[in-house]
Amino acid sequence: MPGIWIFSEENDTARQLITAGSQLKAAMCQSLGVVTLEAAEAEGFIAAGADKVVVVNGDSRWPESYAGAISNIVGQEAASVLLVGATARGKNIAATIAALWQAGLVSEAQSFQYAGGCLETTRLLYGGLAVSTESVTLPVLVTVAPRMFEEPAQTASTSGDISIQQAVVADARVFVSDVCPIVREGADILAASRLVCVGRGLAQREDLALAESLASAIGGEVACTRGVAEDYHWLPVERYIGISGQKVKPDLYLSLGVSGQVQHVAGIRDSKVIVAIDANEKAPIFEAADYGIVGDLYEVAPLLVKALSK
Repeated sequence: MPGIWIFSEENDTARQLITAGSQLKAAMCQSLGVVTLEAAEAEGFIAAGADKVVVVNGDSRWPESYAGAISNIVGQEAASVLLVGATARGKNIAATIAALWQAGLVSEAQSFQYAGGCLETTRLLYGGLAVSTESVTLPVLVTVAPRMFEEPAQTASTSGDISIQQAVVADARVFVSDVCPIVREGADILAASRLVCVGRGLAQREDLALAESLASAIGGEVACTRGVAEDYHWLPVERYIGISGQKVKPDLYLSLGVSGQVQHVAGIRDSKVIVAIDANEKAPIFEAADYGIVGDLYEVAPLLVKALSK
């Protein structure tokens, strides 16, 4: 029986995709399944709304080694849609499965809906300057970025089927000879609900204290533009936002001295509320902002901190 299937090696992303899959399930009148590499997560996926969970049990530590196995499992289930988390590994796996299926693949879809026997998707192009709408025949694979959807509520009374594929043979050609962990500095801006972002409008490194005070006042974290991280080296690279950096989705994004070039705006466009402070009234950031203050950040930011402290 045809169905909608989900895979992501990141369990949070897999649960978020259940929200997206549930929308297709209602429209297509098909079941919703999840493929996972972790048996301990199976019950949680069922509680989140999956009808079926298949656990891939093999001896490889690397998710991309199971692309062929996942393809076989989901193929046997006659999947009409496979949603894959758009992580670095997820995109690799999706591309491999699409080649094996000789099926269409839409990368990093923003939205999708079932219409006329096809899946209609939208995604951003050229750093967010354009939106591409595509209609793809089934079966189809779609990669979806993490945090594009909210996680569904867990329902203890939900029932579903869990099966374990024992001793799945991984692709022996895929192996990792060495692992060098990236040392992360400070907070994870992807998890922050409120962000204060600094740009080249900040005159000197010591002035980061101003941004930190404002972030503390709103209960948030400090982020930056690419130039601040890679040119000035004032903040670690994992804190910069943009098309080649982090793509964030906070409840509140507040910028200090950020001009708002398209590469940066591509990383903040999913923020719920965007507030910009810049001395240049023609700065592009104001076109993306919900609220804007034209003024010297060295005058405005302390006033905000003082007002918020009350």
